[in-house]
Amino acid sequence: MALKIRRRARLRRKDVTDLLGRLANEFGMTVPEDDSPIDEAEAGPHRLVLRGDEPIVLLLGDQVAPTVRALLAFPATKRWVTVDMGAVRFIYNGADVMAPGIVEADPAIRAGDIVWVRDEKNRRALAVGRAIMDGPTMAREEKGKAIQTLHNVGDDLWRLGEEEA
Repeated sequence: MALKIRRRARLRRKDVTDLLGRLANEFGMTVPEDDSPIDEAEAGPHRLVLRGDEPIVLLLGDQVAPTVRALLAFPATKRWVTVDMGAVRFIYNGADVMAPGIVEADPAIRAGDIVWVRDEKNRRALAVGRAIMDGPTMAREEKGKAIQTLHNVGDDLWRLGEEEA
């Protein structure tokens, strides 16, 4: 079933500035403040921030998570986890990220942080999730789940951007 946007409300400029500041601080992303309307909305179980019709942020309690589309449009420099190409198809299917598939991770990552996952070859965003281990541990650990996947390429949230366009 496709997600539909409900309860859309324009964010105040101050809230937009705070939100974009958090993306810059936490993920090293630069999202330009332009004339695109920035709204908060609901879609299925998700609370989202939309830039125009594009979901750019997933709101998770007091945490913010950039969507995969936002990461592709505005590349992040922090909280990345790189996986080997063998892990990619599992992540595409929404699987959690297992430690053995991780080749490197931002050493600043702490357990509980929102992180983004990229592939080793193209370094393109595949998924966003919550770290279960800290960065150095997930990069060296040989077993166990390292990241709980919250959003990935091809999921409902990803397809939401396609239907609107």
